[in-house]
Amino acid sequence: MTATRGRANGAGERPERWTYRAARDRLAAAQKTAKGVSLYSRLVNRPLGRRLAAAAGVAGLTPNQVTLLSAACSFGGLAALALAAPSWPLAVGVYAALVLGFALDSADGQLARLYGVANPAGEWLDHVVDCLKIVAMHAAVLVTFHRHFALPGEGWLLVPLVFQPAAVLLFFGGLLTDKLRPKPAPGAGAARPSTLRAVALLPVDYGVLCGVFLLLGSERAFRFGYAALCAAYVLYCAAFSVRWFRELSALSTASASRS
Repeated sequence: MTATRGRANGAGERPERWTYRAARDRLAAAQKTAKGVSLYSRLVNRPLGRRLAAAAGVAGLTPNQVTLLSAACSFGGLAALALAAPSWPLAVGVYAALVLGFALDSADGQLARLYGVANPAGEWLDHVVDCLKIVAMHAAVLVTFHRHFALPGEGWLLVPLVFQPAAVLLFFGGLLTDKLRPKPAPGAGAARPSTLRAVALLPVDYGVLCGVFLLLGSERAFRFGYAALCAAYVLYCAAFSVRWFRELSALSTASASRS
């Protein structure tokens, strides 16, 4: 069944209307490459985002509206994390809000592809919300440590303060490197994704980070789980920063030699 024709953009124009099945089938055939994507995002978040994008297409939502829904879920969960006393029910609630927000973050871009629109303002909004979400998450953990946890020492307050810049740099560095890389030649086939690389990226996948909040009912388990991911982010941030700098330096050298 075909969609009802229309337009979609960030300015509130009426988008195309789709049946759920037609939207889901079109999205399944229009997925981005899985190269450089972790196993969680490949097997869980993107498929869930695809279903949410199809539902949003049926509802006639715009990509920017889905971005704002993602922000509402994520920031609602983080507000609960900062304000409420840790418990197992809170752990489940925070995890569910963050995972839904992450899936909607995937859905907004997929919805834009469904409508066949490219909107720089929408991409800007998506990245700004992502960056704010990363900053707010570790700020909320810092508040939780200070207000609700009986920490064995004040040194634990440094963990979210270290985690926050590492996570921001990993996000922004990867984003900027992708922007600075030369675009692939037209018609060039996408490289085959590596399963080993997808597994190796799991420690710095946002979906895995969401999973650590399931430990909120146990102060000790959460502290050590969060600290372990902090260490992983710091190590990956350092390794990727060196790799990205070398890659871009090589591009500069190659460009200079051709001129």
